[in-house]
Amino acid sequence: MTLFAYPQKAAYGRIVPKTKIYERAAPSAAQKKLFVDQVEQIIWSHKLAPETINIKATKAVPEIQVFTIALKTGTLKEDVLRCIDKAIPFPILFELAYDGKVKATACYKRPNEADNAKWVVSPYFEGKWQPADASRQTLPITLDMGALYAELLGAIIPYPSRQGETLQERVARAETIRIREDERDKAQARLEKEKQFNRKVEINAKIRTLDTEIEGLKSCKN
Repeated sequence: MTLFAYPQKAAYGRIVPKTKIYERAAPSAAQKKLFVDQVEQIIWSHKLAPETINIKATKAVPEIQVFTIALKTGTLKEDVLRCIDKAIPFPILFELAYDGKVKATACYKRPNEADNAKWVVSPYFEGKWQPADASRQTLPITLDMGALYAELLGAIIPYPSRQGETLQERVARAETIRIREDERDKAQARLEKEKQFNRKVEINAKIRTLDTEIEGLKSCKN
């Protein structure tokens, strides 16, 4: 999974107090506890915007923010990321840092079509842990911020894009894959507990159907 080298001109380097996130996102007591238990520090590391990287904004992606989260234990619940995404009204790319390693994670975040003041977020995608000093790739050359966002987020979506597929369509396909894989896992668990032969046959057939659908969804061919 790719890590990107962000231009020096885009460096922001601001520490974000957890209290500021609390003020904007109004997390529950349980969510605040996750911040306390799992997050050492939040750094707003880079601001990718027309004035910092000379790429024009789009309505859906006026800017892209990059946040580095230093972890206490190497584990982070999605609720923490969702709170930060709720507090910051721009798409965010996160880099989690722990014990000399770094991992990229992000959701697909877009304005709500019914209310542009609100944002719709997908489940989170994540890369693999890499050494903090691993080589990084320069930013892709794109015409606008929307296309750049598609490239950066696409780097951590585990399934290859299809020809002509939009970012929203690719994310929706990835979400469907997750749902079908969860259905298959549950069917497999039922199969292992089932005693009746006829029921085993039915469940096996269901698993084969799901496996075929998942394989098709993962393919880069339409």
